[in-house]
Amino acid sequence: MSNNVKQITKNQGRHLSIVGDTYRIIIPGKETNGEFSMIDMLIPPGGGPGPHAHTSFHESFYVVDGEVEFKTEEGKSTAKKGDTITIPKGGAIHSFKNVSNGLAHLLCTVVPAGLDDFFEEIGTPVQEGEFLPPPSLDENAVKNLIAIANNYGQVVYPPNYLDK
Repeated sequence: MSNNVKQITKNQGRHLSIVGDTYRIIIPGKETNGEFSMIDMLIPPGGGPGPHAHTSFHESFYVVDGEVEFKTEEGKSTAKKGDTITIPKGGAIHSFKNVSNGLAHLLCTVVPAGLDDFFEEIGTPVQEGEFLPPPSLDENAVKNLIAIANNYGQVVYPPNYLDK
């Protein structure tokens, strides 16, 4: 890790397709000695990850554009442009979904880093602005995803887990 100021341009970083969304790893944990990572998330209408939890890191989402519904066991809320949602360390089960008609844009900061490594392992490299359809997950693919998630301190729940 360098003590020098670093500028990261809007095109730098690795673009990955994750569950039909496109994430760009802006600042990987390997550049911050694992202290934090920053991920730029583009989520198409209806997109977003299913219910999951992680006990070992704090996650903050700043909504750059769009409307995103966040669900937890405590209920749901809709975050709009300029809002910030925080998921503290400790394992709150959560999911989010783009409920707007256009692309939602989030900046996600993770403290400490590690989520970026998980995304590197499960994601499919794509070009900037490229979106792949969400993968269809058969029983073996789901078991594999759960195993990989567990390696990174994540717990994956069934898609309807937070529906009330």
